[in-house]
Amino acid sequence: MKFATLPRSFRLAAGALALAGAQLAWAHAYPTHQQPSAGSTVTTAQNAVVIDFDDALEPAFSSINVTDAAGKSVIREKATVDPANSKRMSVALDPLSAGQYAVTWIAVAADGHRTTGHYSFTVK
Repeated sequence: MKFATLPRSFRLAAGALALAGAQLAWAHAYPTHQQPSAGSTVTTAQNAVVIDFDDALEPAFSSINVTDAAGKSVIREKATVDPANSKRMSVALDPLSAGQYAVTWIAVAADGHRTTGHYSFTVK
């Protein structure tokens, strides 16, 4: 039996299923929550940046960097993906003074797809 001769409802359902499967196969990790959040002003110095993603991350290829207004990195050590929650990545920070900070991140999903992003926050 040829696909074209199958009932229309069956062909539509098969097409929808194929499309859903293709979307899963091309998954990318995007942020769902950031601490501190994008554009926020915090009154206490942050000791870490934490980003939650909507997909599991590959720790070896994912990273966060934080720089001050002069472009100097203020991270204490390399970012890590939480072993208990592969969708959470964080980086410890040196003590921060008042000013604006830029966060840049690279997220490589467990399936190998890479996304990048950036945002800023201010310490008062």
